[in-house]
Amino acid sequence: MKVNTQSVNFNADKKLIDFIQKRMDKLDMFYDKVIQSDVYLKLENTSDKENKIFEARVKVPGDSFIVKKQCKTFEEGTDMAVSSLERQLKKRKEKLRAHM
Repeated sequence: MKVNTQSVNFNADKKLIDFIQKRMDKLDMFYDKVIQSDVYLKLENTSDKENKIFEARVKVPGDSFIVKKQCKTFEEGTDMAVSSLERQLKKRKEKLRAHM
């Protein structure tokens, strides 16, 4: 799956982008009709330690899922968002099976 990663107000290093790509690729196991994935990495200008925002939009035929997580690290946000997307994609797949 092609993942478009954009980092806002900073440059993401290659290791972080590869990590996100690897985690997002696992979504194909749960729902194979994913059209496109967009990931936005943002830094919030606060003194709070949880100032990293991970936002993902996954497009599937007829719908799209958006997940936004705020954590201490982008890796932690990626893991939380991917697990949330897994649940949503499984739920959609079961709904589609029930209609057949």
